[in-house]
Amino acid sequence: MDFTRRETLALGAGAALLTILPFRAHAAAEDVINEFTGGAALADAGVELDAPEIAENGNTVPVSVSAEGASAILLIAAGNPTPGVATFNFGPLAASQAASTRIRLAGTQDVIAVAKLADGSFAKASKTVKVTIGGCGG
Repeated sequence: MDFTRRETLALGAGAALLTILPFRAHAAAEDVINEFTGGAALADAGVELDAPEIAENGNTVPVSVSAEGASAILLIAAGNPTPGVATFNFGPLAASQAASTRIRLAGTQDVIAVAKLADGSFAKASKTVKVTIGGCGG
């Protein structure tokens, strides 16, 4: 099979794009986290994230998150084109600082929860969800 110069360049550009895209998606998730936290340090304890290890369908993946004493919780799907999924805000009279929802995942990726605690500090939890059928166009 013979390739023209134009086809060879297109194949090379496609291969380069496929290697760069995962880094850009991860960078977008980091940007959302930095915007939420203002660049503050994140603790690894204090947030409980419950998501399935394997999701048969990426269209509806059940996720629940809780953080005792949190004033807000940010939920992120790191591999989605728009990583910020939801922000849950809790007032001073909230009975509990927990929420559950169903999210759409484009493929196997990390789901991240970042909580702003009452003392102004931030905590983070993450879990990798393996999607067998893509939810965003897959």
